[in-house]
Amino acid sequence: MLREIYELNADDRMRLLGESCRVGEWLMTQFNGDKLNIGALGNLVPQLHVHHVVRSHGDPAWPGPVWGHSTAQPYASEVLQVRLDMLREGLQIG
Repeated sequence: MLREIYELNADDRMRLLGESCRVGEWLMTQFNGDKLNIGALGNLVPQLHVHHVVRSHGDPAWPGPVWGHSTAQPYASEVLQVRLDMLREGLQIG
């Protein structure tokens, strides 16, 4: 199991960077962000994964970190489905 970006071979690191840029650009466009935070945080879930967080000046945690700021608010099921469909279509995910 990979845990860190440096464990990827050079080709996979370049692919990760390219995909991350594609995702970040799309997210910023869709959500009209002011700043994009990207991080490979994984203290509780150790496998390699990358977070893309669109930030806006008006979000409740601005300008601090989003983690640990507020209680998580789940999406209503119908809103979640719309959001998932939008992401799948926009990012061309199966």
